[in-house]
Amino acid sequence: MWDPWRHALPSRPGTRGRSTKTARLAAHDILFEPIDIGPKTLRNRFYQVPHCTGFGTDKPGAQARFRATKAEGGWGAVCTEYCAVSPDSDETPFISARLWDDGDLQALSLMCDEVHEAGSLAGVELHHSGVHCPRREYRLPAIAPSQLASEYLYVVPKAMERDDIRRVQSDWAEAAIRARSAGFDIVYVYGAHSYLPMQFLSPYYNHRRDEYGGPLENRARFWLETLEVVREAVGDDCAIASRISLDALGPYGVDIEESLAFIRLADHLVDLWDVNIASALEWSKDSGSSSFFEEGWQLEWTGRAREATAKPIVGVGRLTSPDVMAQILRSGVWDVIGGARPSIADPFLPRKIELGHYDEIRECIGCNVCIAKADPGGNIGCTQNATAGEEFRRGWHPERFETATNADRDVLVVGAGPAGMECAIVLGKRGFRRVHLVEAEPEIGGIMRWIPRLPGRGEWSRVLNWRAIQLGKLDNVEVITDTRLDADNVAVYGAEIVVVATGARWSPEGLNRVTHAPIAGADAALAHVLTPEQVVVEGKRPPGRRVVVYDGDGYFTGPGIAELLASEGAKVDLVTCLDTIAPFCEETLEAPLLRRRLHAAGIRFHEGLVLDEIGEGVVLGHDEFDEPFELSTDGIVLVTQRLSNDALYLELKASEAVLRDEGVQAVYRIGDCVAPQLIADAIFDGHRLAREIDSRDPAVPIPFRRERTVDPGALPVNA
Repeated sequence: MWDPWRHALPSRPGTRGRSTKTARLAAHDILFEPIDIGPKTLRNRFYQVPHCTGFGTDKPGAQARFRATKAEGGWGAVCTEYCAVSPDSDETPFISARLWDDGDLQALSLMCDEVHEAGSLAGVELHHSGVHCPRREYRLPAIAPSQLASEYLYVVPKAMERDDIRRVQSDWAEAAIRARSAGFDIVYVYGAHSYLPMQFLSPYYNHRRDEYGGPLENRARFWLETLEVVREAVGDDCAIASRISLDALGPYGVDIEESLAFIRLADHLVDLWDVNIASALEWSKDSGSSSFFEEGWQLEWTGRAREATAKPIVGVGRLTSPDVMAQILRSGVWDVIGGARPSIADPFLPRKIELGHYDEIRECIGCNVCIAKADPGGNIGCTQNATAGEEFRRGWHPERFETATNADRDVLVVGAGPAGMECAIVLGKRGFRRVHLVEAEPEIGGIMRWIPRLPGRGEWSRVLNWRAIQLGKLDNVEVITDTRLDADNVAVYGAEIVVVATGARWSPEGLNRVTHAPIAGADAALAHVLTPEQVVVEGKRPPGRRVVVYDGDGYFTGPGIAELLASEGAKVDLVTCLDTIAPFCEETLEAPLLRRRLHAAGIRFHEGLVLDEIGEGVVLGHDEFDEPFELSTDGIVLVTQRLSNDALYLELKASEAVLRDEGVQAVYRIGDCVAPQLIADAIFDGHRLAREIDSRDPAVPIPFRRERTVDPGALPVNA
């Protein structure tokens, strides 16, 4: 008789498990030296630079708890996202913070209180968008140095008069005073990413012929005057920071020599220089995806800021390695390590380095899903850290897990992909007696075994690597591989709770979003028809060099397969039924760079085409005008739609009476087995179930906490 507990574990293990923690390396001590920033002291060298969340001032509880969690995790300073100083910098539909009035002051003071309670400094990134201002709520014209249409939005601004200049500077000073009253320690004059101060500094935006245009000294005047009025407004109560893109890497700003010249002009007014690169339109070069940029890539430019200032400098570059961080500080080019995405992936990164818990660091994978979810999605999320954005509304903490009220039960998790691994880890940390994570394949990981093999996706292997390490530390979690379970096996396994995490597969018949039907002639059993799994996992290749990749997914898989095959010498046509190649990559800031790389690889694009039929040596279809098209090809890879592997779950649900007789109390499913989704969302789903496994009905998420603002004066008065 098959013994499911053949690797049986102690009946009540300590859930902390096997430790591989070591003392902090002496080379990293420099990261924990305090440093003065004007009148304030940063307790260490970790600084969460401003980044978007989707919270702004309308969700003050979420804003406060999200930032405070990072402060608790050891970030010496944490900042808001960009924070508008006045209504004519209304970012709607994007979500920014605001300091327009005392109501905003009250909302953001909660963040300051919680951050200070954790021992860190609080910073606010005061900003004005200028020509790049959507103003969907404000509705009146945008303002800018000159009447030149935005290259970023569909906006033609009003050219600012001197009265407009004085008013905006006054608004900035008033916002700074409110920031001080709220409790902020660091106040920004934000000019990076082509916002208003940079618009005045850059001749691309500034065509003025008065004292604010022309030579650098004139173009710098607005920024310098704004720094002066802000410093005068807050005195010595706050440190003054300024954020600058040292090189726009294109026309949308200034080059590095002019940036360094400006730093020299403004240095006496600034306590901290926050340096980066690129612009609003080419944000992809600043918040660079790991598909295109290695850790610390910005140092080529930001490392030169030291030429112009002796003041403290903070820079970024998706830094997760403490060795690299310490080397940067010892070199003297920066004084402080900035982090946005690394602080989202692991809010406790500094604390883990401080304690020498290096193998617990949850490293950012550089996928930029956080950006897609926060701006303009409305609630930040993270592939690596399922708790990001859930600290307040769901009460989740990235490092704390309450013992479950039903922890005396045994749990079987079927499938060790992203959702299954995450679920098993959280169940283990919640103290369940025994958790078995059973995987049909020889190795755990699910889709994360093969996605990192696609060009540019290597760092995504961190999703699997971190979880494999955590699973190995939990004494109450057993990982069993190369074991395929059917419904009968599950029924007699001996677990009271069963979680099915069997993932999804790409349709072998070309089921797609346009026709909601298979494509005629599509059959992945044929030599000339392939799926992504067959290409990457099984090594299947078309019978000739000509290949069509048909993409209806719109993210990384289609382009990744196309690039992989092109690198092997195939002549690739990338065909999509969508309006453009990889549209979701626009949200992750990858699309322009991705399309350029695909083009350089010789891949030909065909957009807005619907595939109707696949034959041997040819594919047939039509365009948006119903005009036919035909492509000669030796094979086709179908990247059309994924389908849930839900057969096991459905069979189990249909046999609930049998399961009850065998002692199975509940069956759930998670991740792609529910519906194919982003890796981040599959992991979130697994985490959510494990967090709520002892709720009244774990299959139904507990309603999250919502924040509402009601103005009593706006309510109708009953007669």
